[in-house]
Amino acid sequence: MERLRVVGGARLAGRVRVPGAKNSALKLMAASLLAPGETRLGNLPRILDVEIMADLLRRMGCTVTLEWSRQPGHHSGTAVIDVPVEPGHEADYDLVRRMRASIAVLGPLLARCGRVRVARPGGDAIGSRGLDMHIDGLTRLGAVITNEHGFLVASAPGGLTGATVELDFPSVGATENVLMAAVLAEGATVIDNAAREPEIVDLCLMLQAMGAKIGGAGSSTIEVQGVSRLSPVTYETVPDRIVAGTFAVAAVMTQGDVIVEHARTEHLRIALDKLSASGADISAVPDGFRVVMDRRPRAVDVVTLPFPGFATDLQPQFAALNAVAEGVSMITENIFEARFVFLQELARLGGQIRTDGHHAVLRGVPRLSGAPVEATDVRAGAGLVLAGLVAEGVTLVSEIHHIDRGYAGLVEQLTELGAEVTREPVPGPVPVG
Repeated sequence: MERLRVVGGARLAGRVRVPGAKNSALKLMAASLLAPGETRLGNLPRILDVEIMADLLRRMGCTVTLEWSRQPGHHSGTAVIDVPVEPGHEADYDLVRRMRASIAVLGPLLARCGRVRVARPGGDAIGSRGLDMHIDGLTRLGAVITNEHGFLVASAPGGLTGATVELDFPSVGATENVLMAAVLAEGATVIDNAAREPEIVDLCLMLQAMGAKIGGAGSSTIEVQGVSRLSPVTYETVPDRIVAGTFAVAAVMTQGDVIVEHARTEHLRIALDKLSASGADISAVPDGFRVVMDRRPRAVDVVTLPFPGFATDLQPQFAALNAVAEGVSMITENIFEARFVFLQELARLGGQIRTDGHHAVLRGVPRLSGAPVEATDVRAGAGLVLAGLVAEGVTLVSEIHHIDRGYAGLVEQLTELGAEVTREPVPGPVPVG
């Protein structure tokens, strides 16, 4: 058990490189199951979730080798995944419970094997994320799905057949699972109200490189013409827009000067516009952007929505910014109803916060006060670290396994930018008597 010790007061300055996107890398690894042979995925972030997904694929008979970069500042690497002709079709609870993204093997295994048994997933405690849309979409393609003793058991006795799938909400996970099943289904599939996130586009590009026929990637309607087989591929993961946004917010909060390398501004337009409105000077540089801030930020309102709206995964970071901003802000969370649990921890640091349903009002204070806090999910952990950077004294962030699931080398990167952040063991209980 470890925690992060964050000493407040540093001004971040320098360069930081963003690795591949967590929310894309895990799905690309799952997509490798669609083709027998050796797939190579580059620019994967060196995070715990990639290790878990690699173990999950090994359980299915794949040979997986992770090769991490030795270049300074590069917290990324390559996965070499050799998929057997007949992969296993069961994802056990002991791995699935640790990472919700493991449900992404449902679609590709159903398409390849005609049957699959996947434990219901665990992951972040940020609210209800039911699997109904995954199940409904795959059922429309011809799957028969039952719930047995904590497992989803799916089969396609007559094979998968293309159909029109209308999603009630532009769910990223449901879009991905239906898409990966549809590429090997017979006939045409149309996914209406599909998710439009850059990670969905990244998955489509990889599938197209494997031989899939897909149109409409990045729009709300994705059209798929099924093919009989796909081929293994070499592919590079898209940069992580959430990690890039996290460092941009950190630069603004600490009144710093940070160049975020290997980042795509087109994936962060609304977030960067919000930071500009807070008073930051943001400019494009080759392969990234620069954030310069020389004053206390102004408060900005945030409303989370599916892409191209404001990303829910950046909401905690902006809550931390608003906690120390000049003025009053309102945050509206429309995606995950339990994400405001993080605000209780932010209040422990002195944030003046009032919540009402899916709305939160924050009145900025000049400075927060360091205290012990607990990360409840990946992005909440990042938000607490950012808050600790501008708090008086020391902030101790526990449950950092959440942070390790989404941020590669965060301590090293913040240290290189001038912050004082270290990992330390969590003290055990004091013996009695």
